[in-house]
Amino acid sequence: MSDLLSPALILVISALLTGILRGHWRTALILLAPIATLWAVWQVPDGVMSTVTFLGYQIEPVEGSALRRLFATIFAIMTFAGGLYAFRHARWYELAAAQAYAAGAIGVCFAGDLITMFIYWEMMALFSTIIVWCGGTPAARAAGIRYAIMHLLGGIILKVGIEGVAVHTGSIDIQPMLASNFDTWMLLIGILINAAAPPVSAWLADAYPESSPTGSVFLSAFTTKTAVLALILLFPGEPILIWVGLYMVMYGIIYALLENGARRILAYSIVNQVGFMVCAIGIGTQTALNGAAGHAFAHIIYKALLFMSAGVVIYRTGKTKCTDLGGLYRTMPITTICGIVGALAISGFPLTSGFVTKTLVSQAAVDQSLVVVYFLLAAASAGVFLHAGIKFPWFVFFQKDSGMRPKDAPWNMAAAMIFLSLLCILIGVFPNVFYQLLPYPVDYQPYTASKVVFYLQLLLFSGLAFFLLLPLMRRTRTISLDTDWLWKVALSSVANKIGLVLTGAGNKLESSLSQNLAKLREKMARFFDTQAKYKDNSDGHPFRSQPIGQTALWIAVLLTAYVLVYYL
Repeated sequence: MSDLLSPALILVISALLTGILRGHWRTALILLAPIATLWAVWQVPDGVMSTVTFLGYQIEPVEGSALRRLFATIFAIMTFAGGLYAFRHARWYELAAAQAYAAGAIGVCFAGDLITMFIYWEMMALFSTIIVWCGGTPAARAAGIRYAIMHLLGGIILKVGIEGVAVHTGSIDIQPMLASNFDTWMLLIGILINAAAPPVSAWLADAYPESSPTGSVFLSAFTTKTAVLALILLFPGEPILIWVGLYMVMYGIIYALLENGARRILAYSIVNQVGFMVCAIGIGTQTALNGAAGHAFAHIIYKALLFMSAGVVIYRTGKTKCTDLGGLYRTMPITTICGIVGALAISGFPLTSGFVTKTLVSQAAVDQSLVVVYFLLAAASAGVFLHAGIKFPWFVFFQKDSGMRPKDAPWNMAAAMIFLSLLCILIGVFPNVFYQLLPYPVDYQPYTASKVVFYLQLLLFSGLAFFLLLPLMRRTRTISLDTDWLWKVALSSVANKIGLVLTGAGNKLESSLSQNLAKLREKMARFFDTQAKYKDNSDGHPFRSQPIGQTALWIAVLLTAYVLVYYL
């Protein structure tokens, strides 16, 4: 029976107990449950543990592999780091939702069939929506509704694909496939929606910045990366993913450079970094899939670190716009240093985690002679350094002094940031140890003279360009229009106008019916008054000799009137 239980169950139980326990007991639960989950993750062997028959299909609740354990490992680590960061400041229901959200992600990691994957997938959508709502503002509630609608749409499309695959192939096993028919295209599109792929990438930048400072840390870790895992398992080598990934890379850079909000910069940066992973999955070789999985692992760490540093700034100052910040390094040295470590890691700076994983993706492009892809990824690395490596820390911590002198991070937030900073550096310094966790054997050395010099030149000249063009980089209080304008503004406006037209037509119809019914009642009243005058004169009554015909006539009139009123 224990073979049927996913390690995710530990976090599900922890989420249920979080609302019951108080004080140190709740704290212990939040910190120990992810550790217990991590232990359980590494007890899952390779292969399908057991099967259950459901509606004629073989359900596989738990299936292990090196790839699945890798993603489940970082999800458990992130749950611990996020819990450490949030436990003193987040509300209990946000903490419970975060654990259930993480449980859904780990459940997807070990799902051996499409039905089990879908159940955990929707579990993630539900509890991540609650985390967005925990932002507690009208903007957070509105963003949460849009987020829920988008993921409901994605879930429906995914379910259509799953049903089609199940009906036409007779199998619900998670196995590699290509987008070659309607069913597989629906499956691919449903997954890409969760990956924040175009044209619906904007849901991520719309929702994540509206959550609480602690909630955005959890949101940055799970949804898009479970989509990356699903793509690796189901669509490795799908050619269209190369170009989808490259679009995401460039799209994320452009919008992050335009943004003024600190967390919106980081949100668009998620799309950019997931683009690297999606592109690698499209290449599809073992080196590329190692790069995608390894980069997802590293990305979760440094992106959470960046959201943590931004969250501390928001927690201490209440400001989210770059134009309102600056000079905070004076009183927030720990937050500043940790933010810089995260910025260097996301930029792929040597001796950080981003360098040893991002160069693996580039090497996969070289191995397949994808010259255009390689140079676009190299250009994207320079763009990442511009918007996340320099722009974020510069405008938040170093630009013209804002005059604010907030305290540094509370001890638990500082501890979480230091923990993730050390992981960023350790992976970058000891890449061969990290490579042993990847799903395929690695024959790659990141620290060659040519690679190090190339990336240092790329990043240093990007930094020079930033400061030379600083007047153009300085943000103003503007709004960046994205594809979400279509449903946030255009669609809403059209719906309102249609509603006004229908309301006006309905009012006119109601008025017309009321007038016609009033005239009908008046005619009937005059008729019955005439009837009353002839009630004593049987010879003069026009219908006196045929009462059955009179009754039938009035029944027909009333029925006709009823039908007209009902259908109009």
